[in-house]
Amino acid sequence: MDKLLLLIMAASGLSAVSSAAGLQYYFVYDRKNFTEAQRYCREKHTDLVTVDSMEVMKILTNTADLDNMFYSNNSYRAWIGLYNDHVLGSWRWSLSDPSFYKPGETEFRRWAAGRPNAGDSGKICTGMGSNGLWYDDSCDNSRYPLCADIKGSNVTFVIVINILTWTAAQSYCRAHYTDLASVRNMTENQKVQAMLSGGGLFWIGLFRDTWKWSDGSTSSFSFWKNGQPDNKNKTCVSADFSQSGAWEGWSCDMERAFICYGPVVTTSKKVLKVKFENKKNLDLNDPAVMEAMLKQLKQKLRAQGLDHNIKLSWRKQADGKVFHKEDKKTNKRRRKREEL
Repeated sequence: MDKLLLLIMAASGLSAVSSAAGLQYYFVYDRKNFTEAQRYCREKHTDLVTVDSMEVMKILTNTADLDNMFYSNNSYRAWIGLYNDHVLGSWRWSLSDPSFYKPGETEFRRWAAGRPNAGDSGKICTGMGSNGLWYDDSCDNSRYPLCADIKGSNVTFVIVINILTWTAAQSYCRAHYTDLASVRNMTENQKVQAMLSGGGLFWIGLFRDTWKWSDGSTSSFSFWKNGQPDNKNKTCVSADFSQSGAWEGWSCDMERAFICYGPVVTTSKKVLKVKFENKKNLDLNDPAVMEAMLKQLKQKLRAQGLDHNIKLSWRKQADGKVFHKEDKKTNKRRRKREEL
C-alpha cells in the first residue's frame, strides 16, 4: 500500500475573481442561452453580472479565458445581464445618486411642446435649447455637453466646447467633472438657460433606455462597440473579450459562456489521506503519473455528484514527496499500543 495526501479545494465557479466592491464574478464556460444563463446565475449565485463601471469591465477582461470561449463562429463572447425588453423605458438621470435629489426633483421636466416624441425603443437622450426647453434626440447626434461639477452642496455647470455624442459627452463629463448635468428644478433650469446662446441643443444627463439589467440595477454605464446596438431584434447583450469586452447585441437564443456575480465567498480547503494499491509498481511520484491519477479521481468525484468546479492537487510531505510506502510492521506495533 502507498499512502498519499490529496488536497481538495472547493470553490464556487469555474473561474472567479473578487472586486473591491465586495462582489465576486464567476465565468461559467458551459454554453447556455440567455434565459438559461440567467436562471443558472440566480440559482447558484445572485444574477447575471451588472457592469456598472470601467473598473468592473477591466476585471472581467483580465479574468476571461479565451481558450474556453472558442465557438468557431462569434467566439470569445459571454453573456452579461443587459437585455432589451422593448417596452417604453423610463426617463432617468445619468447621475443616479439618490442623495443628490430632493423629493420630486428627479421628475422635474421642461419639455418643449409636442416632446418627447422619439419613439418607444432603444436609447433616447435629451438636449436643452437656448430657450430653456428640452428636446428628446438621438443619442448618436453630436452636441455640446453640459457638465455638472459637484462639490458638497455646490453645483457648477460647465459648457464643453467640443461636439460629442451623448455617450461620449457622458464619459467626458465623468472624467473631467462629476457627470452630465442634472437639472433638478426651475431655478437650475434658468441658471443653465442664461449660459446658453445660439441655436442647437446642449446635452444634459436625462435619458430613456429600454435596455435593462437582469438584477434591476439602474446603472447608466455602457461599453458598446461602434455601431452597437444595431438591431432591436438582437435583444440580449454579450461582451466580446477579443475586443476588451466591448458589448454587442445578439439573439437571446444563442448559446455561449456567461458571467454571474454574487457576494464574495471564501474558498475552503480540505486535506484527505488516501491509501492507494500500486499493483503495477508505477513510480507514483512521477509528475505524469500524478497528473493522470488526478484526472481519474476528478472524474470519479464528479460521477458521485461532487461540485464540477472542485479543484484537486497533490500535497507534498516534509521530504518533498507525495507518496510513501506504508510500513506494515510499524503500523502493527502502533495498533498494539493503541489496544493496550
